[in-house]
Amino acid sequence: MKLRFWLVLTLFLPATVMAATKYVSDELVITLRTGQGNQYQIIKTLTSGTLLTVLEETQTGYTRVRTPNGTEGWVRTQYLSDKPPAAEELAKTQEKLAKLQDKLSQTQQELSEVRKQKTQLEGEHDKLQSENKSTSDELAKLSQIAAHPKQLESENTDLREKFAKMSDEFNLIKQENQVLKDRSKRNWFLAGALVVIIGIVIGLIIPKLRFRRKDSWDF
Repeated sequence: MKLRFWLVLTLFLPATVMAATKYVSDELVITLRTGQGNQYQIIKTLTSGTLLTVLEETQTGYTRVRTPNGTEGWVRTQYLSDKPPAAEELAKTQEKLAKLQDKLSQTQQELSEVRKQKTQLEGEHDKLQSENKSTSDELAKLSQIAAHPKQLESENTDLREKFAKMSDEFNLIKQENQVLKDRSKRNWFLAGALVVIIGIVIGLIIPKLRFRRKDSWDF
């Protein structure tokens, strides 16, 4: 008798499960009732995929649940599932896929931008390398020049002496050229004066010669 009593008591005692969630199974519309059985009043209907909070789960095939809006009642346990319906899972999967595709497109665009920047940076790198080589060559030349300051000073002194010597020679040539110009002018002046004197002499002598000839003819 005691064993039977405990079996019957076990069947009707509710098992409380807190914080668990269930889903209404695929392609179903079930009723939420005020009690455990079809004789109890229907509170509302629940469609497939509705998320329910489990309040009590009994051995009689009924579970007390709470809807998202706070309504509590009893539903048949066989119509509940631990996982969302396949249609809802498919919708979520498609949504995730769309997000992944958008992210992939964005990533591809960013990759294209990165490649463009990489090409630009490579061009700038080559340019910097060329400028660096040119700078290194100039630095090497300057280093060679800086390593021989005495030689540079000596060469600079020689150049200055050569320049001074060339300046003296230029001034001397300039003076000689001026002397030649003055001499040429003087010679031309003397030649002109001589021509004038000769012309005067000729002008004085010719009349006398004519006069003498005329006198000799009269005799």
